[in-house]
Amino acid sequence: MLGGCRINHLKMILLAIDNITERKLTQQVLRKSEEHLRQSQKMEALGRLAGGIAHDFNNLLTAIIGYSSLLYDRLAGDESAIDQVLEIKTAGERATSLTQQLLAFSRHQVLQPKVLDLNAIVADFDRMLRRLVGERIKVAVDCEPALRQVRADPGEIGRAIMNLSLNARDAMPEGGTLTIETANVTLTEVDVPNKELAPGRYVMMAVRDTGVGIDAEVRAHIFEPFFTTKDTGKGTGLGLATVLGIVEQSGGAIRCESEPGRGTTFAIFLPAVAEAVDKGAHPAGFLAKAPKGSEVILLVEDEDAVRKLARMILEASGYVVLEARNGREGLALCEAHAGPIDLLVSDVVMPELGGRELAEGALKLRPGMKVMFMSGHTQDVILKEGVQKGTAFLQKPFTAVEIAQKVRETLDSAARSAGQP
Repeated sequence: MLGGCRINHLKMILLAIDNITERKLTQQVLRKSEEHLRQSQKMEALGRLAGGIAHDFNNLLTAIIGYSSLLYDRLAGDESAIDQVLEIKTAGERATSLTQQLLAFSRHQVLQPKVLDLNAIVADFDRMLRRLVGERIKVAVDCEPALRQVRADPGEIGRAIMNLSLNARDAMPEGGTLTIETANVTLTEVDVPNKELAPGRYVMMAVRDTGVGIDAEVRAHIFEPFFTTKDTGKGTGLGLATVLGIVEQSGGAIRCESEPGRGTTFAIFLPAVAEAVDKGAHPAGFLAKAPKGSEVILLVEDEDAVRKLARMILEASGYVVLEARNGREGLALCEAHAGPIDLLVSDVVMPELGGRELAEGALKLRPGMKVMFMSGHTQDVILKEGVQKGTAFLQKPFTAVEIAQKVRETLDSAARSAGQP
C-alpha cells in the first residue's frame, strides 16, 4: 500500500513537471510569435512610410536627373559648367539610392529581373571593390566556371554585393581577406530545416571576411532595420536589411555564419533557371548614346515636370510625341488623332482614369498599339492598379537614356504589350 502511494506521488510529480515544461515551451512559442508579429508590424509600418514618400520623391528625382542629363548634352566645351551639372546628377542618383534602400528592406521596390550570370556581376565589381576596401584588404574571387543562371535585378544584386563588401571591410580594420565565391548547389530537405527555401537547384554567392566576427546575440538582430553596432554617424543600420529585402524579393534566402574572432560569411541562395542570359543593353550615361526612332508616341503623365521632360527626351530621340495631361485627355486624343499611334507611354496612377483603364480603352480603339507604363509608386500599389508583372514598365526616377532605351525595346518587341497578365 505504501509503495502504491509512492508510485502515485511520483506520477503526480512527473505530471506536474510535464505541465510546467509544456507551459514554458508554450510561453517560449508565444514570445517568439509576438516578436515575429512586432517585427512584421514594424516592417509594414516602415513599408507604408517608404511607399508614401517614394512617389513624390521619384517624380522630383526624375526631373533632377533627367534635366541634368539634357543640360550636360548642351554644355560641350564648358568644363566648369559640365562639372557642376554632373554634381547635380550625382546628388540626384545618391538620393535615388537612399529611396531604393528604404523600399528594398520594406520589400516594396519594383525589381527589373533578368536572367543573369552572377559571375559576370561579380567580375564587374571586382576592380571597384579592390579600390573601395583599401590596400590593407586582399580581395579574392573564387567563381565556379559553369555557373547556373538566375533571375534577378542586376542593379539590386550589385547593391547587395556592395553592402556586404562594405560590412566586411568595416569588420577588418587591421586588414584581412575579402572573398567572393559562387557555386552551384542542390539543397535537400535536410539542408533547409527552417523551410526558408524549397529543395532544389540553386546558385550560391558568398561574401566572406576574416574579420572580428559576430556573436550570437548580435546575429539574432543583424537583418533588422536600423540595427547597427557601429558608432553614431558611421552606419544607418539599413545595409543588411536592404540585402535581405533584395534577396527575398528575388525568391532566395540569405544565411549568416560567424563567430567572434573567426570571421563572417554571408551566403545568398538564388533559384537556378534553365534560360539563356539576357544580353540586353545596359543603361548608358547620356542622351547622345540613346537609341533613336521615328514612331508616333502618345505620352500621358499628370506630373507636368515629368511629362515635359519625357517629351523633350523622346522628341530629341526622333519620335513624334502626342502629349496628354491625364487619362481622359489621353483617351480622347487617342480617338481623335487621324494618323497612327505606335506606342502608349502612360503613368500608372492618375486621377479619374488610371493607366490600366486608359490602356484597355486605347487598345479597343487601336488594337495594334503597344503599351509601356511608368510610375514612381511602389510595387504593391502598381499591382493593385492592375499592372501585371511582365508588362513593359519603367520605374521612376529614370535617366534620359533609360526611357529612350525602354521605349525602343518596347517598340521592337515581337509581342503586343497590352498590360494584361
